[in-house]
Amino acid sequence: MMNLPARKIYLGSLNDSPLGDLRIAASPRGLVAVEWVKSQLGLERYLARLKSDVEINQAKIQPYADQLLEYLNGTRKKFTFAIDWATLKPFQLKTLKAVYAIPYGQIRTYAEIAMQIGHPFAYRAVGRANATNPMALVIPCHRVIGADGKLHGYGGGDGLPTKTWLLKLEGKS
Repeated sequence: MMNLPARKIYLGSLNDSPLGDLRIAASPRGLVAVEWVKSQLGLERYLARLKSDVEINQAKIQPYADQLLEYLNGTRKKFTFAIDWATLKPFQLKTLKAVYAIPYGQIRTYAEIAMQIGHPFAYRAVGRANATNPMALVIPCHRVIGADGKLHGYGGGDGLPTKTWLLKLEGKS
């Protein structure tokens, strides 16, 4: 069972980034979601499930937007803002915390993450947890690849071309 999410969610934007327009949601506890504008409906559904009051407030979102833009411009390698982990289910939480810990410029396989979290045969479930990652870019699911060394799926932006772009940004090609 997931923890209770914060009662208030602030929503804002990062427009004209190198990967396009993004929407950002945060609670008083930290980041809740990052999503591309073209997936706005998915973000709205996700926020509705949290049963929190949503307020458009760019000032509250701006620190997140600033760090995301620095990352996408290649001048930031680590995010320093808080993350509100309370919105995630237990397996997803364990998986995404392991993914969040992958250092900039490094990659892991789905199987390696599954082993790391103590579920060695759950690599498909690890893939599913990554596919439902509400904080793309910040929780770097683009750093997770298949055991065959190939890129397998990416739900953000333009899919695999976006994953390729992010890995290239971090020095992996």
